Amino acid sequence: MKKIDTIVCDIDGTLLTEDRIISEKTKEALIKAQENGIKVILASGRPTTGMAHLAEDLEMNKHHGFLISFNGACVTDCETNEVIYEQTISEEMAFKLFDHLKDFDVITMVTHEDKMYVNDVYGGMIPLYHNSDKLENIIEYEARGGDFLLTEIADMTQLAGLPIHKVLIAAKPEYLDEHHHALQKPVSEHLTSAFSAPFYYEFTDKGIDKAATLDRVLSSLGHSLENVLAFGDGHNDLSLIQQAGIGCAMGNAVSEVLEAADTITLTNNEDGIAEKIYELIPNIFI
Repeated sequence: MKKIDTIVCDIDGTLLTEDRIISEKTKEALIKAQENGIKVILASGRPTTGMAHLAEDLEMNKHHGFLISFNGACVTDCETNEVIYEQTISEEMAFKLFDHLKDFDVITMVTHEDKMYVNDVYGGMIPLYHNSDKLENIIEYEARGGDFLLTEIADMTQLAGLPIHKVLIAAKPEYLDEHHHALQKPVSEHLTSAFSAPFYYEFTDKGIDKAATLDRVLSSLGHSLENVLAFGDGHNDLSLIQQAGIGCAMGNAVSEVLEAADTITLTNNEDGIAEKIYELIPNIFI
């Protein structure tokens, strides 16, 4: 079996339970892995501010962990809090994307520094799952999760000159299923896009994904993707699962991730990360 020197975890649907917490069993397993010299990296579509408290819970600052945020557009060193890599969307492409999105019934969200920009702070109620009548306030969830100050802006094209790591859109899952090809068509040659949840579709600069950025981080440390155990559940985890030495799909993962994985573990509500670490690296618990 491949020697594992790095564990990479997606956050929502993977590290966190449906109650949006890290279970004690999973926390203990990841801390124990770090105490035994295994690097832990969190890789998410979330902004960095929405990941920092989880890194603190996992004591990643004590073990020189890293945060890969915005689906790979930014990397932060947990020990120093320095940004060691970032790649933003060009002003030209940001303008083109914002102008294009005006033709669709979607909620567009952009973060910069301590602000999250939206067209209507009261327009965030959508169902999160297919054929569901239960509505959630997605704008409030994103703002609170990243500790952002909500800011209304009538025309998103006015933000095009900012350094934008990611453009996040939200809509009814059925609507995104029907329209995601049209959403990405005019920018597909210049931007990378992917689902991160049934109700989320995200745009980053071309070539940005979790695996590509992880490879950059590991190369700087003298490590390789070959020795990575990666956990994920969503479409934006697919490159990670495919390219890691051991790609592990959560039991609740989408079908494409389940099919691409080298191994499958229990769901995020059943300590799937911890159980697979116990199975593959049992010596660290002796």
